[in-house]
Amino acid sequence: MSGRLVKLWGCVGLLVAASACSRQKEEPPQGGAQAGTPAPQKAAVAQVKLALNWVPEPEFGGFYAARESGAFARHGLEVDILGGGAGAPVQQMVATGKAEFGISGADEIITARARGLDVIPLFAVYQTSPHAIMAHASRGAKGIKDVLSSGTVALEPGLSYVAFLKKKYSFDQVKVVPYDGGVARFLADKDFAQQCFVTAEPIAAKRQGATPAVFLVADEGFNPYIAVVITRRQYWKEQPERVKAFVAAVREGWRAYLDNPGPTNAVMGKLNTTMDAETFAAAAEAQKPLIETGETRARGLGMMKRERWEQLSQQLVELGLIDKVPSVDDYLLPEFNAARE
Repeated sequence: MSGRLVKLWGCVGLLVAASACSRQKEEPPQGGAQAGTPAPQKAAVAQVKLALNWVPEPEFGGFYAARESGAFARHGLEVDILGGGAGAPVQQMVATGKAEFGISGADEIITARARGLDVIPLFAVYQTSPHAIMAHASRGAKGIKDVLSSGTVALEPGLSYVAFLKKKYSFDQVKVVPYDGGVARFLADKDFAQQCFVTAEPIAAKRQGATPAVFLVADEGFNPYIAVVITRRQYWKEQPERVKAFVAAVREGWRAYLDNPGPTNAVMGKLNTTMDAETFAAAAEAQKPLIETGETRARGLGMMKRERWEQLSQQLVELGLIDKVPSVDDYLLPEFNAARE
């Protein structure tokens, strides 16, 4: 995923629950039980993988909290959380069965389906996209339109929200340069702006003495769900109860993390040593209003609305990123559409 401060390749496997046992050994009879009566069978634990699209940090806090709080274990799951990095092929991993679950953006999910990949969304962490443009507050910009009216902006080509902003504002009045993943140039140049993730670059810039003004792309009308849990439809058909159990555990994990991120941040901090405790805490606080809204309080964390998927699909067609609007019914399951009546 773009717009981050750190880059880590590879996967970090985390053992998150006890190993499964198909049957307990027989124990001596107790409490008057008849001799030779077999002990109850221990419930089997399902082993699954969750592939992240970035390194361990607060946007994944609820998944690690599901492990730390025992939510996965309570739902009969042993989950390997696979850390990702730039270009992590999460959709392909899920579609081909290399991971039962993964994390992706809604725009990436629709694009993957348009290319024939078998991925479906289950739970949307960010109700408001954390993608943004940041500029120096001293410029006095009131929004992204003002930022793009002069100076230089660093953007990563190929991102759907960059295509959206280019179509809306043309970029004729601003110099566009490649985004390099850091804030060094931002700190050195008052006329320099850049893409960002609200839980990353703005926090880093502030800690180094800058005063960034941050403008959400969502406020411009492009607001895909971010950090969406996906699986493949075939796996849902084969293991519907396991998929439901995973989503239920994830919801519990996110509730626990939003209420008290400290313990889980400490665990993730050992896996991602490029972020210190203060940054973890600031990022966790910054993302709260993007995850928990009035609607999620009423309908549950991770909820998804059909209308937003339809709108996003149409936007991707208009941007020329996909050829036609895919049928929402082909990928948005009623069981995970919290806005259904």
